Amino acid sequence: MIASRRDLLKAAIAGGALAGASGVGACGRREGSALASKTDGVALTEKILASAEKVMGLNYTPTERGMMLDYLQGALETLGKVRGVAFDNAEAPALVFDPRLPKRPVRSQKNALSLAGRPSLAPPADEGSIAYASVSQLGAWLRLGELTSARLTEVYLDRIARHDPALSAFITVTAELARTQALAADKDLADGKDRGPLHGIPYALKDIADTAGILTTWGAEPFQTRIPDTDAEVVRKLRNAGAVLLGKTAVGAIAYGDQWFGGVTKNPWNPLEGSSGSSAGSASAVAAGLCAFAIGTETLGSIVSPSERCGTAGLRPTFGRVSRAGFMALCWSLDKIGPLCRSVEDTAIVLLALNGYDADDPSTARFGFAYDGKADLAGMTVGYVPKWFEEGDDVDRAALEALKRLGVAMKEFPWPDIDFDPLSQIVIIEAAAAFSELTFSNRDDDLSWQDEEAWPNSWRAARFFPAADYVQIDRLRRRAMEAIGAAFEGFDALMGPSFAGQALLATNATGHPQLTLRAGFAQTRTRNLFDAPAEGAMETFRTPRSISLWANLFDEGKIVAIGHALEGALGVANERPPGF
Repeated sequence: MIASRRDLLKAAIAGGALAGASGVGACGRREGSALASKTDGVALTEKILASAEKVMGLNYTPTERGMMLDYLQGALETLGKVRGVAFDNAEAPALVFDPRLPKRPVRSQKNALSLAGRPSLAPPADEGSIAYASVSQLGAWLRLGELTSARLTEVYLDRIARHDPALSAFITVTAELARTQALAADKDLADGKDRGPLHGIPYALKDIADTAGILTTWGAEPFQTRIPDTDAEVVRKLRNAGAVLLGKTAVGAIAYGDQWFGGVTKNPWNPLEGSSGSSAGSASAVAAGLCAFAIGTETLGSIVSPSERCGTAGLRPTFGRVSRAGFMALCWSLDKIGPLCRSVEDTAIVLLALNGYDADDPSTARFGFAYDGKADLAGMTVGYVPKWFEEGDDVDRAALEALKRLGVAMKEFPWPDIDFDPLSQIVIIEAAAAFSELTFSNRDDDLSWQDEEAWPNSWRAARFFPAADYVQIDRLRRRAMEAIGAAFEGFDALMGPSFAGQALLATNATGHPQLTLRAGFAQTRTRNLFDAPAEGAMETFRTPRSISLWANLFDEGKIVAIGHALEGALGVANERPPGF
């Protein structure tokens, strides 16, 4: 059984004889004892099938192989018809993933936002402190007339010009657009028109979201001149909320890692290492004070991982909470959009603006988002898995103790006894389908990252994955949804290290939300993308460490309320990276 991407690659290499069978051509016929069919000029024979069986973990008899030849020839011709169809990335499959389960109701709620903070009346004199202020604080200054959006925008544009050359957090800076939007925001406020808590607030947008007339490159060489004609739904919502677009942040090529066609996006806490991926630029820009907040996406860790490394607060919402219309599709059943901020409470402000059903994204659900920053934590029950903290570090355990002191009821969480590892293949296979054209045209060779773990290799190998086994993985996914849904009964949240066990994989596959927040610091050597020390790295840097909270479907308000209180108790969220 193929258990991992690495195993899949090895199997694909070992079964090189199958490569001829993957092409398509005119229908052939059996010829003599060889029982040969033609496939794009290559004879499909029993010998080739026998080699293919070794890749797939099968064992057929010679009679069975002979019987399959003509059938497989027809199937290959059918595949050829599909491969001959040009699909736009925005064209989703007919099947739509819904994380909700029958007989397991999801708590309904209306949109509501009640902030806990008490903003100060006057901004500080230094612009660095202004740049690092929370969204709620910036909004208060704007409404009091102590600050203008135009001035705030210039503060961030100046910081981008000064710091981004060392970070590579931005692919495109939309300076003139930002200035125009900021002036319009100021005029609206002067005229008594307040669009809400994001009015006049400058933000950055991950460069897989379409912006009309503005480069949207997906961080990848084959698309670096791509300019869409329309805006993504999220962009429209933020514009209607009065937010000011500073620019498009770097994304690891095709939403993987922190390497894009312009280089590697760096971590402000240690500019020798990447900021992880793939919302690399969004996390780096927020951590460096280059914007008030940023929009990221997650398929399998792309909000959580850079938030951990850069020390930002990242909220991965429930699958179906935020419309993905106008965003690059990597994995239609896993992609999610969420905010990266410097404070936990800010994630609630941004999510409220993003939330809502959209007819252009059939996966979206009609659920309100409610957050109460003054919620009574004493009435909440938070779960934990003892093993996760035994295997964690001092920062993890200190965060657990801090949460206990906040008065929540703590109970051991019944984490399901399921091996979730096969679920990782979902993203590999769907991504291979989403970018088939790059594979078959060999334009995947244009991507700068070319090794065993990179997309081009995964997409090629995915072509050897049996369709029937993929359906079995989807059945395992349903079992995981049932098990985790049952485990959350009686709990308001689950707390654990951000990468504990298989929680990141499992909850991404089931659609459950995750909040990642800064919990402390550690001395770390410069790390590679996969969090191992880089070759030759000896010097250590003081870098952030995170903790995470998970909630039931569409219950993000609870983990943001708990996270906000925990953030205050830990007292580490306001520290800036050296030099910023």
